[in-house]
Amino acid sequence: MKNVLFLDSVHPILEQRLQSAGWTTIHDYTHPLNELELEQIQGIVIRSRITIDEAFLNKAPLLEFIARSGSGLENIDLNACKEKGIIVFNSPEGNSTAVGEHATGMLLMLLNKLRMADAEVRNGFWNRESNRGLEIENKTVGLIGYGVMGKAFAQRLSGFNCRVLAFDKYKENYSNKWAQQATLDEIFKESDIVSLHVPLNAETKYLADAAFFKSFEKEIIFINTSRGLVVSLKDLLDAMKSKKVIGAALDVLEYEETSFEKINLDHPEFHELKKREDVIFSPHVAGWTVESYYKLSSVLADKILAHFRT
Repeated sequence: MKNVLFLDSVHPILEQRLQSAGWTTIHDYTHPLNELELEQIQGIVIRSRITIDEAFLNKAPLLEFIARSGSGLENIDLNACKEKGIIVFNSPEGNSTAVGEHATGMLLMLLNKLRMADAEVRNGFWNRESNRGLEIENKTVGLIGYGVMGKAFAQRLSGFNCRVLAFDKYKENYSNKWAQQATLDEIFKESDIVSLHVPLNAETKYLADAAFFKSFEKEIIFINTSRGLVVSLKDLLDAMKSKKVIGAALDVLEYEETSFEKINLDHPEFHELKKREDVIFSPHVAGWTVESYYKLSSVLADKILAHFRT
C-alpha cells in the first residue's frame, strides 16, 4: 500500500483509480511546503503551483514517484529525482488534442482577421475588403519542437494542404505523415507560419529573441502555446514593428507566475501589443478543455499503475 499526497487539485478519476488499487490518498492544498509531513509519503501529485527541489525531496525519504498533471516539468528538479531514484510522470497526451485544436483556431483567427471582423460587425460596420484573409493552403508551417504537442498540431494541419516542417534537437528520424524533419536553418528559410512547442528550460528561456526573429527570411505568422518565458515580448514587438512578424497568437506570456493562475500585465510592451489588430491572446488555456481535464488524470493513472504493476 502506498500513501499518495495530492498538493494540487486534479480530476477525481486519478484518486479514484489509485484508491481502487488499494492506495491511500491524502490532500493538502494549504500548508506551506516547509510544514508538509512527507516522511511516510510514497507518491506526490502536483500541477504547476508547487516547486519541488532537492531540499523538498530530502524531507520525503520514502518518495517513489511524482505525478505532474500536464506536460511541463520545469517546476521539478529532475536531476535530483534521478539521483534519488524517484520516477517522474507527466501527461502531455492528456491535453495534446486541446493544444493542437487551440493552435489551429488561433491561426485561423489571425489569418481570417476574425477578431476584427466580429468587432466591426457588432458595431454596425460591414467592411469586406479590409477583412480579406489569407489561406493556410500551400504555405509552409515550421514547428520548433516535435513532441506530443507539436505532433498534435501537425496532425490537425494535415487537412489544410500545407507543408509542415519540424525541428527538434532532441530527436532523430522523426519525419512522419504529418511533418517533415528539418534543420533550424530550414525553418528560418522556408517558414510562413511558425509555432513553438518546446519545454521551458535553460536552453529555451527567451529562445525567441531579437536574433531569432531576424533569422527568418520571410514575413511570418508566429504562434506560442508552450511557455511564456520562451518568448521575449519586447523582441516580438520590435519584430512586428519591422514587419518581420505580421501576426502573433499568444496563449502564454512571460509575465505569468509559476502557477499560471496570476499575471501582472502592467508592462509597456504588452500595452503596445494589445492595441494591435494583428495580435490575439488567450489566458494559458490551449490545453484547458473539459475533455483534457479528465484525460490528464486518466493518463497519469494509466502510467502510475502500469509502472507499479511490473
